[in-house]
Formats: sequence, C-alpha cells, structure tokens
Amino acid sequence: MQLFEQCTVGKIRMNNRIIRSATHDGLADPVTEGPSEELIRKYVYLAKNDVGCIIQGYAIVSRDGKSNYPRCLGFFDPASEEGYKRLTDAVHEAGAPIVAQLAHCGRQTSGKAIGTRKIAPSAKRHLLYPDKARAMTKEDIARVEKDFVDAIVRAKKCGFDGVQLHLAHGYLLHDFISANGNKRKDEYGGNLENRMRIVKEIIDAAREKTGDFPIWVKLSATDKRSKGMRVGYAVEVAKLLEQYGVDAIEVSCGSVQDGMNTMRSKRFPMDAIFAYREPVASLPRALNRFVLALAKLVNPLIPQPKPLELYNLPAARELKKNVGTDLIVVGGITSLDEMNGIVGEGFQAVSMCRPFICEPNFAKKLKEGVSTKSQCVMCNCCGLVIEKQPVRCLMGKVTYPVGKAEKMQKSE
Repeated sequence: MQLFEQCTVGKIRMNNRIIRSATHDGLADPVTEGPSEELIRKYVYLAKNDVGCIIQGYAIVSRDGKSNYPRCLGFFDPASEEGYKRLTDAVHEAGAPIVAQLAHCGRQTSGKAIGTRKIAPSAKRHLLYPDKARAMTKEDIARVEKDFVDAIVRAKKCGFDGVQLHLAHGYLLHDFISANGNKRKDEYGGNLENRMRIVKEIIDAAREKTGDFPIWVKLSATDKRSKGMRVGYAVEVAKLLEQYGVDAIEVSCGSVQDGMNTMRSKRFPMDAIFAYREPVASLPRALNRFVLALAKLVNPLIPQPKPLELYNLPAARELKKNVGTDLIVVGGITSLDEMNGIVGEGFQAVSMCRPFICEPNFAKKLKEGVSTKSQCVMCNCCGLVIEKQPVRCLMGKVTYPVGKAEKMQKSE
C-alpha cells in the first residue's frame, strides 16, 4: 500500500490514506448547534488541500450528553440538518469524503452545562467534572441508544459518507465498555459481552435502518484508569466490534482524566492551563500569576506519558494480529517517514489532529514534497484553548492577561 493512492478505508473511497482526526473545533452555529459557515469553510480548506478524509469534530447525540466546551456540535435537533447538508455538499465538491463522529459525554460534562443531573453507566464522579453522575436506568439506556441510532440515520440523510462512534477518551460508550466506569450488575455490566451490549444494540438497530452505511469506531486501546482499558482487553473488544460489523477502528488511547495522555507533550502546558481551564483561569490576575509561577517550578518534576511519537502503534499492531477490520492509527504522527512506515505495515490509514490545527494544508505539503514533517511542537495549548474559544494553534505561546479569555484572541 502507498500513502498517496486512491483507496477504500472502512467502505469509504478516499484519494489518499491521510485522515483529519476528529477535533473539537468550537465552531457550531450558536442557534442550531449544527455547523457554522466558518466551520464549513475550514473543512472545505482541508478538503481542497488533499486531506484524504475528514472526521468531523464530535457531535453530541443527546441533550443530556452535551459538552462543557463552548459551541460543541449537536446532532439531535432537526433544525441542524440544513447546515449539515451544506457542510457535506461543500466538502464533497472540494473533493473529500466526510465522516460524522457521534458522542455522548456521559459523566465527562457538568450538570450546569446540560441543565440536569448527568448520567453514566454507574454513579461515579469524574476527576475534572466532580458533580456525581447518576447511574442510568434501563429507560435511559434505551433512550440514548435511540438517540445514537437517530443520529446515524440523520448523518446518512445529510450526506455524510459514514459515522464514527466515540468509544474513547472517557466519553459515555468508553465508560460502558470499561470495567473502571461500568460497575453495573445487570445485562449491561459484569463481563465484556454485557459491557458491549449498548454498542451492539446501537449498531444492530442502525443497520436495520441504514443498511451498509459505514460505521467506524474510535477506540481507546489503553488508558491509565484502574481496571480500565488495556491492550489485551482492547483486542477482545475489537473482536466483538468485528463481529458486530464495524467497518473501521481508529486506534487511540486515554481518558480525559488521564491528563496529557491522548495528546502528549514533554511538559504540561501550564500557561494554557492557567489561561483557559477553570477554576484557575478566573483567579485574580496577581494570584493567577503567582500560582502559575509555582506550577512552572514543579512542572519539570511531573512525569509525562512516553513515548511522544507513535504511541498508539504498539496497541494497533496487537489489534492487527487479531482482527481483519480496517485499522486507522492516530497519535503522535508527525512525519512522512512515519506515515509511510505505518501504511507499509498494512494499516489502512493514518489520522492526525494537531498537525492539521498547526498546518491545515499539511497533506498538500507532503504530497507536493514541500514538507516532510509537521511544524507542530506538541505543546498541547490547542487542547486547552477549546475550553474558552475555537481551537487554534498557539505554538506554545499564550497571550496574557490570563483569566480574561475574551482578551486573549491573539497569539505570538
């Protein structure tokens, strides 16, 4: 296989094997919660610059699964359909397929954001969203399953080339399949098949309504939670996903509670944390700077996950030994040599997030030989700015005063 060749990945035809991985763009229309014109322009630019496929930033399938992040996409209101149709039409005209990533935040949100008590497989607190979730009833599960299925049907109606179910990074479906998040004693917990039941029921019901419409999955093969995801367990999950007829698995890692694991860097981006993450972002300016200075002193002593590059490739190799499903590798991929190496091993595609935030025309640069490596410095400031504003590259530099997000629109 070659990186720049026409191919089919997870039943979707692509011009090359480079995928823009789902990224919270923070550009939903504030009224409909569908894509804004700015988001459409952003995706069209990616498509015109030779991205093989775009996975849209996660869209929420239920009102009680909304994100804390501002202007997160929603996929539960028919009022959003017109915007999604404009989006898919525009991206297709620009020459690329587009996949809708669908998610429910579960306990990875706050009651304040959703206007009611949040739900999860089991009644647990979240390290960063401490209000306790209530355990879902059978009625809750049936409702959320229906919301996912309705969203898949809506995605097909709106012209998406497929959907990706978010089974990663600590969101609701990740919590269901993990023994860390799922302590249930009924048919939705207790063993692997039961924990996977909600996923199977969603896929089965969606197949009845959409036929062979492509269904992909994003899977955290590992995380740092007690009794959480481990590679051997992920292999068994992947085997079931293959049985369920999933068309492609994007192999990721981590949970939001893990800190900088899904997106890795040499150090915590302390400047960005104190600028964009509450409650420290709202501290009085003098106190903010004082505490930030202390945090910077200890930052070099805080261990960070390693390696920084290709960190999901070992897990992906284990999945590849055990399943025939198309596999997509994400995580710390920054150079042409790395991409060619992954594809050369027989993986169907590579996907990237941060390199395309830094350089939206990165795929075109690679194709034309202008560049062989991303300019991204892996500072992870882009992963913090989304808590206040649309995602953008800061190249490790945050403009102050901190705690006043509306005044921090420029980066050096």
